Amino acid sequence: MAKYNCVGTLCDAGISYEDATALRRISMTLHRWHELECGDGNSYGSWCITRGKRQTLSIAAHEAAGETKINTLRQFVHDDDGAPYIEHHHYTHGQGKDSVSYAAIPDRERGALKRLAKIMANYPGWASYVQGDPRGCALYILRPADTADLPDNPNGGDVDVSSVYTRGIAVCR
Repeated sequence: MAKYNCVGTLCDAGISYEDATALRRISMTLHRWHELECGDGNSYGSWCITRGKRQTLSIAAHEAAGETKINTLRQFVHDDDGAPYIEHHHYTHGQGKDSVSYAAIPDRERGALKRLAKIMANYPGWASYVQGDPRGCALYILRPADTADLPDNPNGGDVDVSSVYTRGIAVCR
């Protein structure tokens, strides 16, 4: 069985070797990111990438003696445009209360998408499609001929290739 060579296929289509290897790395980064967005787990917990921010709330609690006590509560607020965090659910298997923690992580997705946009700017008429389902290839590159029969985007900007992305070159391992 022959191994698929996406770098060779991209080079044959007109992409430079340097850009083709960078696209392959971008695809692998996005694929791993999408896997983590779906989540993973074991007997002790589960985890996934989520976006949002931490907020600290101050809550005034009135005690019986008339004194006011200020309690602070840290909570996580989900926001699709926020910073990425690993959301970790810790299981105690009935030996205590299960808990959830959030840890900030580097935003590898946005970095990969910026690098992708920079590379694609060198190839006018070409298009890219990021497929967020980790069961398949994360990145497809479409040649101008792959999108020639598509109507222009009515909102301006790039042509919508979401229905024909498989015409392009699958960039995967």
